[in-house]
Amino acid sequence: MNSPHLTAIVQNPGLTSPAAVAGSAASFASPTFSPLYQQIKALITQSLQSGEWKPGELIPSENELALRFKVSQGTVRKAIDEMSADNLVIRRQGKGTFVATHHEARSQFRFLRLLPDEGVPHYPENRIVEVKRLRAPADVARLLDIKSGDSVVFLRRVQSFSAIPTILDDLWLPGSIFKGLTAERLNEYKGPMYGLFESEFGTHMIRASEQLRAVCADESAAQLLNVDVGTPLLNVERVSFTYGDKPVELRRGLYLTSAHHYQNELS
Repeated sequence: MNSPHLTAIVQNPGLTSPAAVAGSAASFASPTFSPLYQQIKALITQSLQSGEWKPGELIPSENELALRFKVSQGTVRKAIDEMSADNLVIRRQGKGTFVATHHEARSQFRFLRLLPDEGVPHYPENRIVEVKRLRAPADVARLLDIKSGDSVVFLRRVQSFSAIPTILDDLWLPGSIFKGLTAERLNEYKGPMYGLFESEFGTHMIRASEQLRAVCADESAAQLLNVDVGTPLLNVERVSFTYGDKPVELRRGLYLTSAHHYQNELS
């Protein structure tokens, strides 16, 4: 891409880790101990990570969890409140608490921040351009926390809104996790890609870190997005994480923003 004019780093609310990154002064801080509800939250999260309760499944009631962990129901409720805020679980009035899943519409839009300037947000149509296995370049390996040269799945796709190409995505996925992922499978799957990753590869995305910069379309991007070379685009680099803060996807996307905008909420 041509020289960027603007760079920003985004930690999306609802996508960010619940734990703050320690500063340089951390080495001088006194030892700290997690509140009891955070310890319970960690234990419940471990159960989600181990697959005891799978995405979309009902978890035990607050009373049952309180008995299991030998704590008060209020402590469990506070842990569940925080997990709900982190989009790890979803409360349904009169039904209970369920493990969050990417098959729900509202979960899909947590990771898609490009919204139309006019009209109702809707999920784009996907066209898979290329899927192949290759050895991870050094920069990709670093961001995915794997070794340079390890196997990765590279995926390129174009996402269109109302038949207008709008997003060009390049994705890198650890080959050890995404064995068997093919262009054929992606093309025949009609749901959200993260839903496929969740149901067939046991990988649930829980947060993401993004960097944004302004770029100009090169010849390849211009052809795939059907725009002129040099057209302004928004470059979004995202690293997505699963349980245990493990990076499992690197995505570099080019967004056409002539009829859309990237929306983020800060709190």
